[in-house]
Amino acid sequence: MIHTTHSLRVRYGETDAMKYVYYGNYAEYLEVARVELFRQLGMPYNDIENRGIWLPVSEYHIKYLKPAFYDELLEIHTRIKEMPGVRIVFEYEIFNSEKKKITEASTTLFFLDANTQKVVKCPLFLQQLLERHWQPATK
Repeated sequence: MIHTTHSLRVRYGETDAMKYVYYGNYAEYLEVARVELFRQLGMPYNDIENRGIWLPVSEYHIKYLKPAFYDELLEIHTRIKEMPGVRIVFEYEIFNSEKKKITEASTTLFFLDANTQKVVKCPLFLQQLLERHWQPATK
Protein backbone atom coordinates (compact mmCIF):
# COMPACT_ATOMS: atom_id res chain seq x y z
CA MET A 1 0.00 0.00 0.00
CA ILE A 2 1.07 3.57 -0.68
CA HIS A 3 -0.07 6.24 1.80
CA THR A 4 0.72 9.96 1.67
CA THR A 5 -0.63 13.03 3.43
CA HIS A 6 -0.99 16.53 2.05
CA SER A 7 -2.33 19.66 3.79
CA LEU A 8 -4.07 22.62 2.22
CA ARG A 9 -5.86 25.68 3.53
CA VAL A 10 -9.37 26.52 2.32
CA ARG A 11 -9.42 29.78 0.39
CA TYR A 12 -12.35 32.20 0.61
CA GLY A 13 -13.24 31.79 -3.06
CA GLU A 14 -13.72 28.04 -2.52
CA THR A 15 -16.67 28.56 -0.17
CA ASP A 16 -20.35 29.11 -0.84
CA ALA A 17 -22.89 31.48 0.74
CA MET A 18 -23.08 29.23 3.84
CA LYS A 19 -19.27 29.54 4.24
CA TYR A 20 -18.95 25.80 3.50
CA VAL A 21 -16.44 24.61 0.92
CA TYR A 22 -18.45 24.36 -2.28
CA TYR A 23 -18.90 20.67 -3.08
CA GLY A 24 -17.41 20.97 -6.58
CA ASN A 25 -14.05 22.07 -5.14
CA TYR A 26 -13.42 18.69 -3.55
CA ALA A 27 -12.55 17.18 -6.95
CA GLU A 28 -9.73 19.72 -7.22
CA TYR A 29 -8.57 18.97 -3.67
CA LEU A 30 -8.33 15.28 -4.57
CA GLU A 31 -6.41 16.09 -7.74
CA VAL A 32 -3.92 18.14 -5.72
CA ALA A 33 -3.51 15.22 -3.30
CA ARG A 34 -2.95 12.76 -6.19
CA VAL A 35 -0.33 14.98 -7.80
CA GLU A 36 1.39 15.42 -4.43
CA LEU A 37 1.40 11.64 -3.90
CA PHE A 38 3.50 11.20 -7.05
CA ARG A 39 5.73 14.12 -6.07
CA GLN A 40 6.33 12.59 -2.62
CA LEU A 41 7.27 9.30 -4.32
CA GLY A 42 9.87 11.18 -6.35
CA MET A 43 8.09 11.57 -9.70
CA PRO A 44 6.26 14.83 -10.35
CA TYR A 45 3.11 14.34 -12.42
CA ASN A 46 4.62 16.40 -15.22
CA ASP A 47 7.37 13.75 -15.58
CA ILE A 48 4.70 11.09 -16.13
CA GLU A 49 3.10 13.16 -18.88
CA ASN A 50 6.50 13.93 -20.42
CA ARG A 51 6.97 10.15 -20.74
CA GLY A 52 3.82 9.98 -22.84
CA ILE A 53 1.33 8.74 -20.24
CA TRP A 54 -1.90 10.51 -19.36
CA LEU A 55 -4.14 9.56 -16.45
CA PRO A 56 -7.76 10.54 -17.13
CA VAL A 57 -10.33 10.08 -14.37
CA SER A 58 -13.00 7.48 -15.17
CA GLU A 59 -14.78 7.33 -11.80
CA TYR A 60 -15.24 9.70 -8.87
CA HIS A 61 -17.08 8.81 -5.67
CA ILE A 62 -17.41 11.04 -2.63
CA LYS A 63 -19.20 11.04 0.69
CA TYR A 64 -19.47 14.31 2.61
CA LEU A 65 -19.54 13.69 6.35
CA LYS A 66 -19.08 17.24 7.67
CA PRO A 67 -18.44 20.59 5.99
CA ALA A 68 -15.07 22.28 5.66
CA PHE A 69 -14.89 26.04 6.18
CA TYR A 70 -12.93 29.07 5.00
CA ASP A 71 -9.34 29.26 6.31
CA GLU A 72 -9.51 25.76 7.78
CA LEU A 73 -6.40 23.65 7.35
CA LEU A 74 -7.37 20.33 5.80
CA GLU A 75 -5.29 17.17 5.82
CA ILE A 76 -5.84 14.79 2.89
CA HIS A 77 -4.74 11.19 3.25
CA THR A 78 -4.31 9.45 -0.11
CA ARG A 79 -3.90 5.70 -0.51
CA ILE A 80 -3.26 3.23 -3.28
CA LYS A 81 -4.25 -0.16 -1.90
CA GLU A 82 -3.73 -2.33 -4.99
CA MET A 83 -1.03 -2.39 -7.61
CA PRO A 84 -2.46 -1.00 -10.86
CA GLY A 85 -3.21 -2.82 -14.07
CA VAL A 86 -4.81 -0.60 -16.72
CA ARG A 87 -6.49 1.33 -13.90
CA ILE A 88 -5.25 2.86 -10.69
CA VAL A 89 -7.58 3.52 -7.75
CA PHE A 90 -6.90 6.26 -5.20
CA GLU A 91 -8.75 6.38 -1.89
CA TYR A 92 -8.94 9.56 0.17
CA GLU A 93 -9.88 10.71 3.63
CA ILE A 94 -10.05 14.40 4.43
CA PHE A 95 -9.69 15.59 8.02
CA ASN A 96 -10.46 19.05 9.37
CA SER A 97 -8.27 21.10 11.71
CA GLU A 98 -9.79 19.26 14.68
CA LYS A 99 -8.56 15.94 13.17
CA LYS A 100 -12.15 14.82 12.50
CA LYS A 101 -12.81 12.98 9.26
CA ILE A 102 -15.06 15.12 7.08
CA THR A 103 -14.90 13.40 3.69
CA GLU A 104 -14.29 9.97 2.15
CA ALA A 105 -13.68 9.61 -1.58
CA SER A 106 -12.14 7.54 -4.33
CA THR A 107 -11.09 8.13 -7.90
CA THR A 108 -10.29 5.61 -10.61
CA LEU A 109 -7.95 6.67 -13.38
CA PHE A 110 -6.70 4.74 -16.38
CA PHE A 111 -3.39 4.79 -18.20
CA LEU A 112 -3.60 6.32 -21.66
CA ASP A 113 -0.80 6.43 -24.22
CA ALA A 114 -0.66 10.12 -25.19
CA ASN A 115 0.47 9.35 -28.75
CA THR A 116 -1.89 6.51 -29.69
CA GLN A 117 -4.79 7.55 -27.42
CA LYS A 118 -5.11 3.89 -26.42
CA VAL A 119 -5.55 2.47 -22.94
CA VAL A 120 -2.38 0.71 -21.77
CA LYS A 121 -1.22 -1.23 -18.73
CA CYS A 122 0.62 0.65 -16.01
CA PRO A 123 3.98 1.48 -17.56
CA LEU A 124 7.03 -0.26 -16.14
CA PHE A 125 8.58 2.97 -14.81
CA LEU A 126 5.48 3.66 -12.69
CA GLN A 127 5.15 0.03 -11.62
CA GLN A 128 8.75 0.10 -10.38
CA LEU A 129 8.21 3.42 -8.60
CA LEU A 130 5.19 2.06 -6.73
CA GLU A 131 6.97 -1.20 -5.87
CA ARG A 132 9.90 0.73 -4.35
CA HIS A 133 7.53 2.54 -1.98
CA TRP A 134 5.02 -0.25 -1.34
CA GLN A 135 4.34 -1.00 2.32
CA PRO A 136 2.30 -3.81 3.85
CA ALA A 137 -1.21 -2.67 4.74
CA THR A 138 -1.78 -1.76 8.37
CA LYS A 139 -5.05 -2.14 10.20
